[in-house]
Amino acid sequence: MSLGTNSLSFKHSSHALQFGRLSHWKSLVQQTDYFRASSVRLLCRKRNSRFFAMLNGDDNQVENETGTVRQLLAKLCKASLRATFPDDLELEPLVAICTGKFGDYQFNNAMGIWSKIKGQPGPFNKPFSVGEAIRKTLPPSDMIESTSVAGPGFVNVVLSKPWIAKRIHAMLLNGIGTWAPVLSVRRAVVDFSSPNIAKEMHVGHLRSTIIGDSLARMLEFSNVEVLRRNHVGDWGTQFGMLIEYLFEEFPNWDDAGEQAIGDLQLFYKASKKKFDEDNTFKERAQQAVVQLQGGSPNYRRAWQQICEISRREFDQVYQRLGVHLEEMGESFYSPYIPGVLHELDNKGLIQESDGARVIFLDGYNIPLIVVKSDGGFNYASTDLAALWYRINEEKAEWIIYLTDVGQSQHFEMFFSAAKRAGWLPQDGGYPKTTHIGFGLVLGSDGKRFRTRSSEVVRLADLLDEAKAQSKKQLIERGREDEWTPEELEEAAEAVGYGAVKYADLKNNRLTNYTFSFNQMLDVRGNTAVYLLYAHARICSIIRKSGKDVEELKMTGSIQLDHVNECILGIHLIQFPEIVEDAITNLLPNTLCEYLYNLSEIFTKFYSTCRVVGSEEETSRLLLCEATAVVMRQCFYLLGIKPLYKL
Repeated sequence: MSLGTNSLSFKHSSHALQFGRLSHWKSLVQQTDYFRASSVRLLCRKRNSRFFAMLNGDDNQVENETGTVRQLLAKLCKASLRATFPDDLELEPLVAICTGKFGDYQFNNAMGIWSKIKGQPGPFNKPFSVGEAIRKTLPPSDMIESTSVAGPGFVNVVLSKPWIAKRIHAMLLNGIGTWAPVLSVRRAVVDFSSPNIAKEMHVGHLRSTIIGDSLARMLEFSNVEVLRRNHVGDWGTQFGMLIEYLFEEFPNWDDAGEQAIGDLQLFYKASKKKFDEDNTFKERAQQAVVQLQGGSPNYRRAWQQICEISRREFDQVYQRLGVHLEEMGESFYSPYIPGVLHELDNKGLIQESDGARVIFLDGYNIPLIVVKSDGGFNYASTDLAALWYRINEEKAEWIIYLTDVGQSQHFEMFFSAAKRAGWLPQDGGYPKTTHIGFGLVLGSDGKRFRTRSSEVVRLADLLDEAKAQSKKQLIERGREDEWTPEELEEAAEAVGYGAVKYADLKNNRLTNYTFSFNQMLDVRGNTAVYLLYAHARICSIIRKSGKDVEELKMTGSIQLDHVNECILGIHLIQFPEIVEDAITNLLPNTLCEYLYNLSEIFTKFYSTCRVVGSEEETSRLLLCEATAVVMRQCFYLLGIKPLYKL
């Protein structure tokens, strides 16, 4: 049946809304032909059990469930859509934060519905009337203070101030974890950082590491089990070069231990120079790769020693950044490659081409090479084996890869091959894979960020410089005389490392950005320094009150009487859906924008609403505490340590 026929009587629905009680609204539905029809009752019980629970008297069930404000409103909107258009069970609520002045949220279904029913018989003559129908059949809810319809059927919703206050107070009592978004995925792999063994981590690894860590934190906050994978390059041609150079320069390397290698970076450069200039050495190095991958004990011991030295250098960077990963490099997946290729071959996907073994894919001019002409494996063969393992052994539903945008085609091709193999669904759904590309870190000259000698910038040096400059800034502000040396060091690290992270994360990951210590350490504007100080200022307000906030949580309450109290309260309760949006779109800058806006909204609140010593002191101190709690959670999700005092 069409959407436009046999709709509910809006005369009756207006009557129900006027009384504002669920009993009247339930009576309306019960006297409607559609809900007396057994087929519809059966269908609704299957598709919308929460709706029927509400009709049966549990009018608090919708609001008591977990989820974001948007999700809770969507349930109310969905109930209205089912009541108004019972014949179209495919309708899903469209709920968004309201950008106008007529409400806090809005339902945006009217235009889409009107495009489907226009010209059909029924009570609707324009989108506005569809919006009115949705508004009038909304179930009564403590969430909603008022509703209205504007423009082409937008249903504006003003949230109830007491409900907002209770939601904030409940978070303070039960913890910020109660605001975690509810996601459909339960287990995810986040593949990020992934440096090459025997090479230094440089500024090029910065974005993958901190974007990946932030997204992993958001998923973990949302109760997703996250497998943090560091897919290091530890099985390539460079190891034959390094091992052969070690054997040649230090025949007794096994006795000398790590002293034989010394500075791994200098050792790498020397071996690379010899590899490029000496063809005989190059041939031996290539043969060394065969020995290593064949399991020769001598070569394996040398490989393990090189990996261990490199790993310790990586860990120094990860400790500075507060990032933890589980290393599962190319060597881990190597044993699975033959079996995976055998499976793909049996499915008829692999063909011979110019001595190599490849997979031809529609839409690409070049094939995906899975075995090189010399018989060796490559990135594609390793990545396919890793994907097979993550789906079949680790049971991951969502596998997220973070690399620069230059590798986008590689991922598109190997995802396409996985779909042809039947590992991934053709039409979406789980398991699913996503490649997250990101832009470059640029210097002031607009080119890739490098040192004055055109060397890549070591990530450890960059972080140390950020800490040094932030410490200098703190000393200039007189903190050296007020704080202990330990406090000064801790604050310098929090500000310096946080400034580097935030300067990256606040940008859309797809864009390039210019690295500037002066900008990222500025105490004004959208910087980590400004935000950390804003949080410390809120903590200072609470301390100066002399009140025990934990006691106030138990005995006090929140009122949102002033307009700026309301604006702050609404922004606070939107935090969970901002996190959800950042995860859905894989854009941490969404959370950065929210955090900066929160600090600005709080400043406006504090400048117009006296806190300490006011009649509303308890309520406003609780609002201060709620703001600090949400800011701290934002910092945590961005991998930044908060400051508690200026």
